[in-house]
Amino acid sequence: MLKITVILMGIPVLGLCLLGLPSFSIEASESYPAYWVYPVIAGMYASAIPFFVALYQAFRLLGYIEKNEAFSELSARSLKTIQSCAITISLVYVGILPFLALIAQEDDAPGLTALGLGIMLASMVIAALAAVLRAAVQQTMARKSENDLTV
Repeated sequence: MLKITVILMGIPVLGLCLLGLPSFSIEASESYPAYWVYPVIAGMYASAIPFFVALYQAFRLLGYIEKNEAFSELSARSLKTIQSCAITISLVYVGILPFLALIAQEDDAPGLTALGLGIMLASMVIAALAAVLRAAVQQTMARKSENDLTV
């Protein structure tokens, strides 16, 4: 069921990349200067790449859990990749945020800036969670190897 959830998380983002962002760029370029709109569109596309990489790693991590390999080096690597992807998404949105603020100020829509901040903060929370889980996995692996040496 979790694997289906991971797949279902990717479908709206894929739809947004294929259908939503092109139509948004056409409409926004008519109302705002291109040097405001195109960095936002490029940043959103750029953030989709680490998002899908993180989803793939989450899918693999669920596979490791199914195989009773939750506390393995492979799981720790997947969590590190997820953490790196989440940090990358946050950094991309840090770069996009000034342009979103300009568009929001021009259109008097503070929700646009709040949306960018929300995505950035959610990515940082995911990065922190992945770091904590990775540390727990590595600690468990160290204890297991220590127990194996004593037996």
